[in-house]
Amino acid sequence: MTTDVRLRVMIADDQALVRSGFSMILEAAGFDVVGEAADGEAALSMTRRLRPDVVLMDIRMPGTDGLQATRRLLAERPRTTAGEPIRVIILTTFDLDEYVYAALVAGASGFLLKDVTPDHLVHAVRLVRAGDALLAPTITRRLVERFACPGAGKRVVHSDLAALTAREREVLELLAGGLSNSELAAALHLGEATVKTHVARILAKLNLRDRVQAVVLAYEAGLVTPGRAAAPQS
Repeated sequence: MTTDVRLRVMIADDQALVRSGFSMILEAAGFDVVGEAADGEAALSMTRRLRPDVVLMDIRMPGTDGLQATRRLLAERPRTTAGEPIRVIILTTFDLDEYVYAALVAGASGFLLKDVTPDHLVHAVRLVRAGDALLAPTITRRLVERFACPGAGKRVVHSDLAALTAREREVLELLAGGLSNSELAAALHLGEATVKTHVARILAKLNLRDRVQAVVLAYEAGLVTPGRAAAPQS
């Protein structure tokens, strides 16, 4: 609980009941809710000024919506008061909303449905604050397969892929197939600590925030294609 007291959260949602409900849940868990915003512009202004650890960002807000706000905010590479990257969790009413995919591409660390349970909400904020992605790779893959629609002319060229070793590229392809660290370790006959090191190096070399962005990049760069995940080499 002592670490949670220092964790600072901001809530952006145009529904006052949602903001107050989430605020009560988070404060009861020991978090510090530092601000509430009813639209994207206010969320941007507050985040720049308050520099929270995590922003809960609703997608559908009047004026500047959550998607636009997320893109603009994360393009600035904002930092918390402790110098860590600010994390954004997208709030939505609809599972697998195409806007959620766009937000993940913009750099959001995951998404929550608004009917999330209190325990799941608290866990989600803790998870992304620790630098993890909220979405399991399998869920991210569903989003990518549904909305990315990569064609030969639409693939994203990522020059930093050349910096990956053969093993790191293999790990990235398997990660995009939805494998967890333990599953990656079993598939590649490696220790889990070694897998974690490979994943960390991949994120660093490709300048990615988390595994969510790694999965999106692997699909958009054509390393794997929808409906056909990579298989480990023998």
